[in-house]
Amino acid sequence: MNEAVLVIEDEPKIARLLELELQYEGYQVGKAESGTEGLEMYNDGQWDLILLDIMLPGLSGIEVLRRIRAKDAMVPILMLTAKDSVEDKVSGLDLGANDYITKPFRIEELLARVRAALRLSAAAAASLSGVSPHATHESSGHANEDETGWLTAAGLKLNEGTREVSRDGTPIELTPREFDLLVYLLQNQRQVLSRDQIVQAVWGYDYYGDTNVVDVYIRYVRKKVDNGFNPPLIHTVRGVGYVLKEQS
Repeated sequence: MNEAVLVIEDEPKIARLLELELQYEGYQVGKAESGTEGLEMYNDGQWDLILLDIMLPGLSGIEVLRRIRAKDAMVPILMLTAKDSVEDKVSGLDLGANDYITKPFRIEELLARVRAALRLSAAAAASLSGVSPHATHESSGHANEDETGWLTAAGLKLNEGTREVSRDGTPIELTPREFDLLVYLLQNQRQVLSRDQIVQAVWGYDYYGDTNVVDVYIRYVRKKVDNGFNPPLIHTVRGVGYVLKEQS
């Protein structure tokens, strides 16, 4: 195992713990104590995964995340933070973080998340050539897709190629994560999807965080896709999850 992990963490005890445990597991480890130093080390090296604290001196973790994602959409980034609200998690994930780990954490759980992120990153890299970003999404066979590549449901239309979305002719602006969520719902319309299914498909791997993040994003998408339009398309199935369908 020769994967290289960059740890950007300003708390010396936590940084040292992570360094020792990762080295014990066989990873090569680089360590930075500030956002500025972390970004410099990222630019100077080749890293397979980044553990990034949010509260950092110099550049904040969020700013480091932004700058890395501006040039590299592939390297897995796991955020470390003491903040535990759903909104904080959504902010980091929406900016491109792959996972969100709240302090204090159990080292066994963190290492499991590192392994999972690296496995999925390797699988994604192996399948990059000629594969659509959504090729791994499960499909129920119910998606309505015409010859021009539009996914449709009632008056809702979405094109994965152009990333256009509209309902009844009205353009709808979605964030990248909202777009991916709507793609998955449309690809599996009339099929009830659990929160775990949605997390695995839309976030790209077995996300270990709170699946309440799904509820937050469903609320965002529903507000844009259903509010002001009839009939409503995104429905809650109590105790199970969500389904996109036109009610009969």
